[in-house]
Amino acid sequence: MSDSREPTGPDDGPTEPSGGGSDRPDGTELRLSVPDMDCSSCAGKVEGALDREGVLSVDTRPTTGVVVLTYDPERTDVEALTAAVERAGYAVADAESDGVADDLFTSPRAIATAIGGGLLAVGLVLEWLLPGLDPTLVTLGGIGFLGPYVVTGASVAYLLAVAVAGPPILRNGFYSLRGLSLDIDLLMSVGVVAALLVDLPFEAATLAVLFSVAELLERYSIDRARTSLRELMELSPDEAVVIRDGDEETVPVESVATGERLAVRPGERVPLDGVVREGSGAVDESPITGESVPAEKASGDEVYAGSINEAGYLEIEATAPASESTIAKVVELVEAANGEETRAERFVDRFAGVYTPVVVVGAILTAALGPVLVGGGAETWFVRGLTLLVVACPCAFVISTPVSVVSGVTAAARNGVLIKGGEHLEAAGDVDAVALDKTGTLTRGELSVTDVVPLGGRDAADVLACATAIERRSEHPVAEAIVSRGEETEVRADADSTDVTGFEALTGEGVRADLDGKTHYAGKPSLFADLGFDLSHAHVRSDGGVVRGAERHESAEDAPETPDPEPCDHGKYLDLASETIPRLQAEGKTVVLVGTETELEGVIAVADTVRPEAAWVVDRLHDLGVDRVAMLTGDNERTARAIGDRVGVDEVRAELLPDEKVAAVRELAAETEGGVAMVGDGINDAPALAAADVGIAMGAAGTDTAIETADVALMADDLTRLPYVIDLSARASDTIRRNIGATLAVKAVLAAGAPLGYVSVAMAVVVGDMGMSLGVTGNALRLGNVEPAEPPASSAESADSDARSVEPGA
Repeated sequence: MSDSREPTGPDDGPTEPSGGGSDRPDGTELRLSVPDMDCSSCAGKVEGALDREGVLSVDTRPTTGVVVLTYDPERTDVEALTAAVERAGYAVADAESDGVADDLFTSPRAIATAIGGGLLAVGLVLEWLLPGLDPTLVTLGGIGFLGPYVVTGASVAYLLAVAVAGPPILRNGFYSLRGLSLDIDLLMSVGVVAALLVDLPFEAATLAVLFSVAELLERYSIDRARTSLRELMELSPDEAVVIRDGDEETVPVESVATGERLAVRPGERVPLDGVVREGSGAVDESPITGESVPAEKASGDEVYAGSINEAGYLEIEATAPASESTIAKVVELVEAANGEETRAERFVDRFAGVYTPVVVVGAILTAALGPVLVGGGAETWFVRGLTLLVVACPCAFVISTPVSVVSGVTAAARNGVLIKGGEHLEAAGDVDAVALDKTGTLTRGELSVTDVVPLGGRDAADVLACATAIERRSEHPVAEAIVSRGEETEVRADADSTDVTGFEALTGEGVRADLDGKTHYAGKPSLFADLGFDLSHAHVRSDGGVVRGAERHESAEDAPETPDPEPCDHGKYLDLASETIPRLQAEGKTVVLVGTETELEGVIAVADTVRPEAAWVVDRLHDLGVDRVAMLTGDNERTARAIGDRVGVDEVRAELLPDEKVAAVRELAAETEGGVAMVGDGINDAPALAAADVGIAMGAAGTDTAIETADVALMADDLTRLPYVIDLSARASDTIRRNIGATLAVKAVLAAGAPLGYVSVAMAVVVGDMGMSLGVTGNALRLGNVEPAEPPASSAESADSDARSVEPGA
């Protein structure tokens, strides 16, 4: 067997990502791949086998076939731990194994099952279709109430079927008995052996063959869930092209050190997280962020392992080893998603713990007391008891929830959403209220120019060029927004050619500088009022050119009205003091006036622009059944109200400190029947995220803090993924409930019908065990087809055009 052990600890060299960290002071972490551990019963036996001296903690993940444990290397070792797992009946595979059996239907067990099925068919033909060809080979004496054993050709075929298909069942049953685990392996083993002892070879063969088929099909279903995880793992390439001493060398990604340069050509995947140092191109980051539009990358931009370079040659400096890349963290967290039990899983475990022993006792009483209390042959009642024993199997109950969780979590990861576990998936489906941070969530989190109003004889380009030249030396965020806007437009050349001297920052008011020898100001309206300007009467060009800026609206009706200039003796004027400035400020914008000591040149409005999809997201949340959508912000009341009205939230809470946001989340929780989700940036809103039932971090790709602390992380800076989380989670919860309900109903019918003779052994296996297990698994895997809804085209167009140009208006 190849090396399957990867201990990680202070003295063990490179570590493998495993959720909680590897270099722990209280022990060494070990990760084992145990592919055959595919149900909670299997996990229980593995945990029991590892309940030994020196083992500090055990985390079994049956849906992915992985065991992560922490042990004291001074009291036990890797070989002893591996041997303990294998003594429980589970082979430990290669460490690189993903638990998917690619040769499942050509494996030794599959071949043995097929042969057993053929022998069972031969026995059926001889016994029922061609009885004249079924020879009686030998007759043996009976035991007690049992009659003589009659060995025929059909019974020999049945016995051979048991001999071929039964050993894996009996072996697993032995391990279950040794571990005192009342599970399906033990129940089926008892059934097979008991049927043989009482001369029921057909029932024994039916159990052995059909249960082996059920095991193979269930493993196939589990492998389908594991395959979705393998697809995530395959996103990151195994090799990287490293530039060393001027030469390119292809090496395993694990051997690349932080700081080394990597060459990535068009069509290749980025092997490690890093920063572009040379070259430029379009990179498809959808494997990480779910964003379908390629991102343009140039020197200084971050890139993530697993993303695809679609165009252009890139040289990337690695910023993290392979084990700590963003995709590695996503894979590890998705793999561990079923580590914490959901409420549904806890219910199922408690129910199965009562259901199984009760039905087993019922099976024993049926076989033992049926002939006495009701009458009839002992063989008939034994078969009914055996059938009830099969019905006692809780497999369909147990796998319904974890498969749903893994299917939902992996589907979310493919769409750029990281859900940290089944508990959070379940909780998000019960959300009745959503609290949204404003800055960086409902808005872009970056200031930009929204309006330009030229005054005097100037046009918008003159005003923006003047403001850009003045503000270039300022470090204020408003100044940066103006400069950024100016550099994006045709006024950049005019600003570059202007001679700027005598720059001075006027604390709390604005800035002053000499442009080509003439003093200019840019700042608050109060600055110009102090300079003696009458802001209630500001002249504009004779054509009345008031320029509306970059802020876009879905329709003309949504745009605020801009009053026409009023006529006066000198042309036309605007009332800045009473109309223009208050109107812009009411829209949540910061107003900057530009001019000289004797003349007003224009007004510029700056704001943190609302995400064009924000209103659609709020409407979509309401459509999905969220009763209340609240905005929580530390910004001022006026700006918050303007943003809140624009996006359509149900309530706005402004001027909140971090602890007040926590209180607001708790108030929402007290006022709603379901849970509360808080959406923020994952760092500044950390207390509120922690206080909510579900904390959702925006734009978490490459952000360690967000990935580690949030319950759900939207890897891209894409608010449209928020309704997807709620929708997927609600569907997952519904799927789990339907699976449990259907299983309960079928088991109840079978359990009631078995003692009455209405249910055969074959029906109990095919319907109650194999059928229900496949049914709930298939239903759960449908969650992988849930895709995010997209906002209307008008929102996308608005997003593309927002903050790109200054256009003249009426």
